[in-house]
Amino acid sequence: MAFCDDIVVVDSYSNDATVAIAQAAGARVLQRPFDGFRSQKHYAVEQAAHDWVLCLDADERVSPELQAAIEAARTRGFEGAAGYRFARLSDYFGKFLRHGNAYPDRVLRLFDRRRGGWRGKREIHEAASVDGNVQTLSGDLIHFPYRSLEQQLLKTQRYARMMAEHDFARGKRATLSKLILAPAWRFWRGYVLRAGFLDGWHGLIYAYVRANYVRQKTIMLWLLQNGQPVTTPAPTTQQQD
Repeated sequence: MAFCDDIVVVDSYSNDATVAIAQAAGARVLQRPFDGFRSQKHYAVEQAAHDWVLCLDADERVSPELQAAIEAARTRGFEGAAGYRFARLSDYFGKFLRHGNAYPDRVLRLFDRRRGGWRGKREIHEAASVDGNVQTLSGDLIHFPYRSLEQQLLKTQRYARMMAEHDFARGKRATLSKLILAPAWRFWRGYVLRAGFLDGWHGLIYAYVRANYVRQKTIMLWLLQNGQPVTTPAPTTQQQD
């Protein structure tokens, strides 16, 4: 990130070496209790020293080609654009997925904060938006989302719960047809229609796990609308005794 004039890292009071590593790399480290992905990113944008901001997650890296495209856009004064999107290329257990639902997965991450940002109320699967023209840059944002299958399964289960709770609060409801068909459609769309099979066994496992995420989210929404818990209830005083 040496091509950036100001680097801001928002840390949620981590207990590892994150703060020291970020400071050693020249970043301004700000600590804030975690209250949602969107809220954390919105806070980070507000703390930036300049109006044009590039937002990255901790598991993302800017490829040399994308860096060159960003620097070229900056040289042009970001002319004619309120924001830029670019493809995100994800590593999946030793292979970059280039097909299916995984790619190109274009995300809007470079934008003029005066014309947009991390807006809305959804804290999970958050997305930036701007008022104005959005252009596409060449190059990939390199993504390293999972360290193990166990981590992916735990992460997707957590995200499924958060999305189910968000949808339930908004009045969205699951149906029997969605319980049966939504996971199958997610797999078919990614693995067959979008040629995820071209990524070999990596693409097959990815498609299965993503379909299971949809299944978990729909089941949790179904349980919520029927008055059932989706997390283990806290023990009562009597149970603790």
